[in-house]
Amino acid sequence: MPTYKRDTVVGLFRDSARAERAVRDLKDAGFTDSEIGILMQDRAEARKFAEDTGTKAGEGAAAGAATGGILGGVVGLLAGVGALVIPGIGPIVAGGALASTLAGAGIGAAAGGLAGALIGMGIPEEEARYYERGFREGGILVTVDTTAVRKAEARQILLNAGADFGPAATARFAGEDRERIELREEELRASKERVKAGEVRVHKDVVTEKKSMDVPVTREEVVVERHPVSGRPVSGDIGEDEEIRVPVTEEKVRVDKTPVVKEEITVGKRQVHETEKVRDTVRREEARIEEKGDARLSEPWRGKERRRRRDPSYAGPDRRLSTV
Repeated sequence: MPTYKRDTVVGLFRDSARAERAVRDLKDAGFTDSEIGILMQDRAEARKFAEDTGTKAGEGAAAGAATGGILGGVVGLLAGVGALVIPGIGPIVAGGALASTLAGAGIGAAAGGLAGALIGMGIPEEEARYYERGFREGGILVTVDTTAVRKAEARQILLNAGADFGPAATARFAGEDRERIELREEELRASKERVKAGEVRVHKDVVTEKKSMDVPVTREEVVVERHPVSGRPVSGDIGEDEEIRVPVTEEKVRVDKTPVVKEEITVGKRQVHETEKVRDTVRREEARIEEKGDARLSEPWRGKERRRRRDPSYAGPDRRLSTV
């Protein structure tokens, strides 16, 4: 079974008859003793205090309480009646769920008194102060601890019986009771992720080519010269063998190959920023207004929808509609 969030509804009654009617109507609607609570000043204790002390303050407190058979009428409708003392207020009588709640919270020692206890039950501070003032003036508090599903029903039962919620609570209830419909629309949201777009490889290949170079070399040649001689006598016989040997040298080119660095390549990366345009189809919700019969609608933005959509501050197609 689903678990619903529980809320507390508080009503202030100026007399016991209305408070009794509220409790009866709540029980008739199916609310149990564990959900209904009641709180009132203990007139008997206040009167006894006046008699014991002989002060007029105690008598005034007793006279200011609601009149006529409260204990037998209102509290008698509930189980778990208990007597407590609230700082700054005095003895009280609590019945039903409120009795166990206040006793468990140790209200007798609570510095915040009744307002602090109500705030602890989830009642806004301004409203809790209002209920405390009304209670001090002799009012009766009826509370309903119920789920959010039945909260409006419980509030209406208290209101029909004559409950006083105060201005702050009345304004808050008006806001809670107003029905709402949300208009939604889709909007584009872009996200980025880094993916591998490609790869650049740098390596070396061996290329063979023919090169030539001019190398100056030196070689020796034999020079033979003939010179005429006029009758000079010689020794030796004609025909005797004679020879001259002249060694001839030349330079020979020897080719060696040595690898040398001619060029250097560096490889790195850099960030390049650019803008990509993305497109997609989005949906949005718009209010469709249908008028039937004699219903009249006050729509302040009628005819201005398109103009507001061009306004950069416009966040969505919301419209405020009110029935007249």
